[in-house]
Amino acid sequence: MPKGVPNPAAMYGIYARSWGFEVSIVRNGVRHHRLFGKASYGGAEQALLHAQDWRDHIVRSVPPLPRSARAEKPRANNSTGVTGVFHHLAPSGRVRAWMAKTYIAPDEILRTDFSVAELGDDAQALAIQERAQQLKRMTGLARIHPAEEAIRMGLSAHPAGPREPKRSKSEITRRNNTSGVSGVHFKAPNPSHPGYWLAITYTAGKGSVSKAFSVKTYGAEAAKNMAIAERANQLALKQLAAGEEERHQRGKAEAGVRATTGTRRNNG
Repeated sequence: MPKGVPNPAAMYGIYARSWGFEVSIVRNGVRHHRLFGKASYGGAEQALLHAQDWRDHIVRSVPPLPRSARAEKPRANNSTGVTGVFHHLAPSGRVRAWMAKTYIAPDEILRTDFSVAELGDDAQALAIQERAQQLKRMTGLARIHPAEEAIRMGLSAHPAGPREPKRSKSEITRRNNTSGVSGVHFKAPNPSHPGYWLAITYTAGKGSVSKAFSVKTYGAEAAKNMAIAERANQLALKQLAAGEEERHQRGKAEAGVRATTGTRRNNG
């Protein structure tokens, strides 16, 4: 396979887009769908790895229906109320026989007929019982893709190497960014102003923090480098605060569990 071209099996359920990759797998009428943008993961390689990881998780945790379960789903053209059970009608419209039929494989179709003339009212019940027995011989999963079997067996078609965490919106470098670093921008109030480099970081629900470095005071290159360093410091503080908030929330949840457990014991 040419270098740079993904293995078709590795791309099962994954669709390449101009902005990244889209994962879409339908299970029992429910579509499992997620987007993995190149900008959010620092490039196409990491975006694809994360897409494959999530696809593998869905394949393993939400397998297709067993063929036998799928064969029991009602069909629109079924007129007996029981899938796989059919009746033969005489020209007069009277039921002549009941039949149980199950497609096991291209070369194996099970079929048994039960004559109403010989068995009377028991013919229908016997056909239903026979259909249940036929289904027991149907094994495997519905519409299984070769790639899925490999994934469920733990065989990975993509590298297991390091994964970069998803970037927050404030960490994504936009196309109009002139510094090459997200959150670092050059600003000039007017054409005659020497301008300044600005480091700014947003936190959802908490606003933003920013710091400017004047080109007139520090020079263009130094001001830019200082803004980049400031941006890194802002992100580090943001991550630290997020970690502390997570620990605080976890502590509250654990305290609530302990309080609830204590109440139950006292009431017990």
